[in-house]
Amino acid sequence: MTADDSYGRLDDDDYPAYTMGRAAAMLGATQGFLRAIGEARLITPLRSEGGHRRYSRYQLRIAARARELVDQGTSIEAACRIVVLEDQLEEAQRINAEYRRAAESAEPPTAD
Repeated sequence: MTADDSYGRLDDDDYPAYTMGRAAAMLGATQGFLRAIGEARLITPLRSEGGHRRYSRYQLRIAARARELVDQGTSIEAACRIVVLEDQLEEAQRINAEYRRAAESAEPPTAD
């Protein structure tokens, strides 16, 4: 990998750039919290060659939302399910908006 390849990954939301310790510090959470949401299958961190967990910015955003819910008194399992459902809803809304735009552009102009 060249230096140019490495710099290109700085903008990649899916690049696993953060260690577990750094990710936990950024979230203001414990490493145990990250393990728990991993066990609940909310996020699946990639592993380094040495077997250490690595997290992407996208995964940290998801973990931060789960942490908000847990801080409000929601159990980890329920928080993970809520985050998954929110993500599915957002994706469905995005797809519906695309279909609407496609349908609107396909309609013939109306006569005034």
